[in-house]
Amino acid sequence: QEQLVESGGGLVQAGGSLRLSCAASGRTFSGCGLGWFRQAPGKGREIVSAISWSATSTGSTSTYYADSVKVRFPISRDNAKNTAYLQMNSLKPEDTAIYYCACRIDGALGLKEVQYHYWGQGTQVTVSS
Repeated sequence: QEQLVESGGGLVQAGGSLRLSCAASGRTFSGCGLGWFRQAPGKGREIVSAISWSATSTGSTSTYYADSVKVRFPISRDNAKNTAYLQMNSLKPEDTAIYYCACRIDGALGLKEVQYHYWGQGTQVTVSS
């Protein structure tokens, strides 16, 4: 069974950076479309970024970014390492949330929670002002 484990969260001052990682165990990322979601206190879970599957390292992938993180949070994946990344730059207090990664088994770009089949437990990101 697919297991996803997020890491890289923590406490950072506004303007700082963090890099989140999402590592797969049990099976590879093979075929997964990957998404990063977040849930702030008292709010629902929202899509942050997503990247589709590509079978080769030079193959093209599709990506999506929420307006609130465009340019600031580039997403990437390393299929050889079974790991996805979310580089979080120019962090703002409103980015404070629990961040989750998820796998969509058909490899497509997914913007909705119901499109994903496997989820990690989340990693806390706290941005102080």
